Amino acid sequence: MVSSLSLSSSHLHSHHQQNQYLTLSPTFSLFPVRILFNSSSSPKKVASNPIRCSSNDGSPSPATARKLGVSVYKPKSYEVLVADAANSLASALDDGKTRLEIDFPPLPTSISSYKGSSDEFTDANVQLALAVVRKLQEIRETRARIVFPDKPERRRASELFKSAIDLVDGITIGSLDDIPAGPVSSFFKSIRNTLDFDFDDENEDRWQSDKPPTLYVFICCSTRELATIETYLEKFGASTPALLFNLELETLRADLGLLGFPPKNLHYRFLSQFTPVFYIRIREYSKTVAVAPYIVNYTGALFRQYPGPWQVMLKQTDNSYACVAESETRFTLNETKEELLRVLGLKEEQGSQLEFLRRGYKTATWWEEDVDLELSSAWRN
Repeated sequence: MVSSLSLSSSHLHSHHQQNQYLTLSPTFSLFPVRILFNSSSSPKKVASNPIRCSSNDGSPSPATARKLGVSVYKPKSYEVLVADAANSLASALDDGKTRLEIDFPPLPTSISSYKGSSDEFTDANVQLALAVVRKLQEIRETRARIVFPDKPERRRASELFKSAIDLVDGITIGSLDDIPAGPVSSFFKSIRNTLDFDFDDENEDRWQSDKPPTLYVFICCSTRELATIETYLEKFGASTPALLFNLELETLRADLGLLGFPPKNLHYRFLSQFTPVFYIRIREYSKTVAVAPYIVNYTGALFRQYPGPWQVMLKQTDNSYACVAESETRFTLNETKEELLRVLGLKEEQGSQLEFLRRGYKTATWWEEDVDLELSSAWRN
């Protein structure tokens, strides 16, 4: 079945330009190949389609390996994911980066953000953020301040994860409600807090420090709160490193400019400044073909581990992700899909009517297109 495609590990570092032909069996290993669908009675054959990724031959140091990118990524546990995220974050901080983003699935990918409950994702992100901060403190001195969307969220997290927070040295807890507000805003906040029965928070003064934080970590925020994050940093941390942790900015950006949401300019002037230092965005695709099995399902990911390149990864049968293309700048959503189709041999002839019908006239989102309006290109690099 075509849905069981996998890249043989013995060929991940090869960059053969010549064609190699292999006979396919019902279960087969797809070297970086192009499928040649043939209606004749002869056995189906595949031809090599080169992988556009750097080779990491030998045993480079962890720091060197991150610069080169990875050929195969298969973390054994969330502990490995957390360690990789913390190492990438530390590298970016060492390079003087102050606006940072980490984004990876907080729960197993079988549970999507649309199927799982919001509390599950919130709780997972709180625990992962704390774990990343702890791991970061093993690498460099860090005084982190975890910032929640509002006081009710902060109170809930402090009650549920009191013991875990106590394990992090020098950590402080805050919320976007800490921004001084005018009388009208204060009135509506008081109503909201009353309706949430937020009368007392016994842990409100538990995690405080006389020393200013060296890293702000924003978690569990929605599109409407992105503008408040900008105001928060202007007020408290204009020059202090800030981390947007698992906010799924790629999803939140789509709401900007809609009625009731912040304007698109928020991306141009603010979100464009944030460098993705550890990024895994997984997407599932399907492609209709003219021969059996007629529908090919495949899964890919856009991957980045700072200071390495941006990489397009193809999911394998062993649940690992193998690099099929890389670039110094971020792939657009459409470019990611095109690279996956290319390596699978499912891409239509360039300029053909079939290609136009599949891709359509619009091949990029507004935030991917409007380069000239951006204050910074950091989010692309």
